[in-house]
Amino acid sequence: MSLPESVREELAQYAHSESLKEDMKKVARSRRELFIDNPDAYIEFLCQYNDFINHEPKPFVPMVEKDMKL
Repeated sequence: MSLPESVREELAQYAHSESLKEDMKKVARSRRELFIDNPDAYIEFLCQYNDFINHEPKPFVPMVEKDMKL
């Protein structure tokens, strides 16, 4: 799949943006700590994100295992 030239140029500009790189570094540092203290907030975030992207939940299928070992 080929991208239009205008999109390629825009992506190239973003790739050289120091402010975007710094912002992404901040996000990467904080993403692990964001929900550690509040798992309910993490679950709420995931539910809202799935709603946002129109994620179709998979139907529940019970596991059928005869020989389960720990």
